Amino acid sequence: MSDASSVFADALDHVAEPLELVERAMREQLTTEAEVIAAVGDHVLSSGGKRVRPAILLLASELCGYTGTRRVQVAAAVELLHTATLLHDDVVDVSPLRRGRASAMALWGNRRAVLAGDFFYARASTMIVEDGDLDVLWVFSNTIRLMAEGEILQLQRSFDPSVTEQHYYAVIERKSAALLGAASEAGAILGGVTRAERRRLAEYGRELGLAFQIRDDALDYEASAEVLGKERYTDLREGKVTLPLLLALKRCNADEREGIERVLKSAARRDLDEPHVPSDADLAPALEVVARTRSVVDAVRRAEEHVARARAAIAPFPDGAAKQALLVAADFAAARDR
Repeated sequence: MSDASSVFADALDHVAEPLELVERAMREQLTTEAEVIAAVGDHVLSSGGKRVRPAILLLASELCGYTGTRRVQVAAAVELLHTATLLHDDVVDVSPLRRGRASAMALWGNRRAVLAGDFFYARASTMIVEDGDLDVLWVFSNTIRLMAEGEILQLQRSFDPSVTEQHYYAVIERKSAALLGAASEAGAILGGVTRAERRRLAEYGRELGLAFQIRDDALDYEASAEVLGKERYTDLREGKVTLPLLLALKRCNADEREGIERVLKSAARRDLDEPHVPSDADLAPALEVVARTRSVVDAVRRAEEHVARARAAIAPFPDGAAKQALLVAADFAAARDR
């Protein structure tokens, strides 16, 4: 375990007990007569994961003065929603691996994986309705809309070398930042704080989510397959123009740009009748430009800027264990190695 991961794990010890209750609450939602859904759910929930989103909700609610039982149910719903998106993402991205294990899509096929994801969406929504807070319900339902929009926006411009930073941010703000923003805002709602304080927690989660996704995009270019738990350069193979590649495209010469365009066209063949997964050799023209322009390093710097904004958002809140853990979580978003 890296130093950043170790510090983060220590910070989460503060909410270890309620996180265990969150885990139990999620498991309870797997009760169904459809055996395959229970099997898929058990596989996905057992595959690890940092449980960042429920932890952020638990810590945000404590920061705002609430440590009651409602936060366990809402946190479990948020993580079930995240789990549903992972099931659907693996189908959309044709991903055989998830966290170093075979994905549900690879084991049970597209149809069962999609339907299991739908089941998780439904169970998560039921938990929020049972909680009964209209503000939490609005945040939750709006987040589902945003995440679906983000996925579609990304698909619209896959394989497209003319993607702008504005478009990239429009995607990750919806796909990644929205759910972490919702988690921290829901914690603030449970705490009954002012609208201004609620906005600060939502901003903290949003900036944390941006940092987390940008770091994830950088890791795809620099971490090993063993560390990532999936094949390297997955985004590039799928034709996704993430921040490292986007920065490289802004800095390269005409010949290098043509090479990157050829790589993206090669990746686009995955969507045609002749399935083709680009090899590392196929990707080389793009990888060389990303390395030469130090685009991964600069992407990480951008993630660190979002971390600074996340820390600033919660600066006015009183010091304590919950705030310290949230600050550690922000630092971890840009420093993590997996």
